[in-house]
Amino acid sequence: MPVLETTDLRKRYGRIEALGGVTLSVKEGEIYGLLGQNGAGKTTLIKVMLGITGGWEGDAFLLGEVAGTAHVRSRVGYLPEDHHFPDYHTGYSLLDFYGQLLGVSSATRAKRIPDMLEQVGIADRMHYKIRTYSKGMKQRVGIAQALMHRPEVIFLDEPTDGVDPVGRRDIRETLLELKKHGVTIFINSHLLGEVELICDRVAILRKGKMIREGDVATLTRQKGRFLIGLAPGQVLPVAEIRNLGYDATPLEDRWEVHLLDGQNIDAVVDYIRNKGLNLRHLVEKRQSLEDLFLETHEDQSTRRDKKRDRRDTVEPITAVEVHEEDRRS
Repeated sequence: MPVLETTDLRKRYGRIEALGGVTLSVKEGEIYGLLGQNGAGKTTLIKVMLGITGGWEGDAFLLGEVAGTAHVRSRVGYLPEDHHFPDYHTGYSLLDFYGQLLGVSSATRAKRIPDMLEQVGIADRMHYKIRTYSKGMKQRVGIAQALMHRPEVIFLDEPTDGVDPVGRRDIRETLLELKKHGVTIFINSHLLGEVELICDRVAILRKGKMIREGDVATLTRQKGRFLIGLAPGQVLPVAEIRNLGYDATPLEDRWEVHLLDGQNIDAVVDYIRNKGLNLRHLVEKRQSLEDLFLETHEDQSTRRDKKRDRRDTVEPITAVEVHEEDRRS
């Protein structure tokens, strides 16, 4: 049974459709990334799953129960995007407070809090007031509170926002370690490079609708584009490859071969071997997750521009002079 599952999930705020029929499934122990521009519906989806917002349509289940079921929340950790912790707390007292709310015993809290703050890299500031923390430190302590009760599922809304590169690395390592222990992690993020490093699968939302979904390797693969590398000193006969009907482009130390419809790379490999060349590198080219994201949104912009161009094309109007006698008649 999936840990999180939605089918044709819809949510409206008045005339605004925040979710327009989202269907997805997240497995146990998976790190799942949800991408999209501001207003795409990412936070709304999390709020539906946690029961923070109601009035939705379709099906949504979390840990085998209908989304929003109260007793399920004790098995879930959550870091909202715009959290505001009471700044009179220290890092330690904040986790102690949240630990009490989550039903963690005092003995367990006393042992676990230093470990959690060490895990997110701010153990040396545990007794400093939250008001003295940088934005990145507040994010770290926020992640610690989401993990305080050892949840089975964690929802993180922009978890590395404002965190420096070292902090982002620490958080990545923490999440990957949790994954090893079977924890399911659901992430909303604008930092696509971070998502690409840790997520098993991602979905891209645009105006409440899912437009792409799948594992990162498959989504970022540039189908039909291969990078070829030969032994040092050897050169790919580009002109001859082109004569075979393939598109070949020299790069710095390798060559890119673009397959057209119906072609496969085997013929190029056979040709290279028949020429006595040593093939040392052959991989299907990938684009970054950021490139994919921009590509999906630029496609929409291009279509919108074309529609605008059609609207701006006005049929010429011929002016006709009307004489007074014609008007009277």
